[in-house]
Amino acid sequence: MTNLINNSHAPDIFADDAVGFFTYAGNMRITCVSDRSDYSTSPIAVNRVVIGRLVMPVAAAEAMAKAILDQVGRMRAGGETPPNVTVQ
Repeated sequence: MTNLINNSHAPDIFADDAVGFFTYAGNMRITCVSDRSDYSTSPIAVNRVVIGRLVMPVAAAEAMAKAILDQVGRMRAGGETPPNVTVQ
């Protein structure tokens, strides 16, 4: 197992939605979008803009999906986070 090194300069990325999932060569590719305002039009238009793609091995994507669902379940139940999870 490798060590986890925290990079305090790593960017936070906010996405309004994940709009596409594509599996190729053993990797899951997830396309993320953010809603952005276009002030050059009247009335203002809101566009869904691709902000990035997360690519990870399918096994890692499956583990992440399970971890996210576990966290949502704890949030809905009002429970605590498990001791091996760091919340910052």
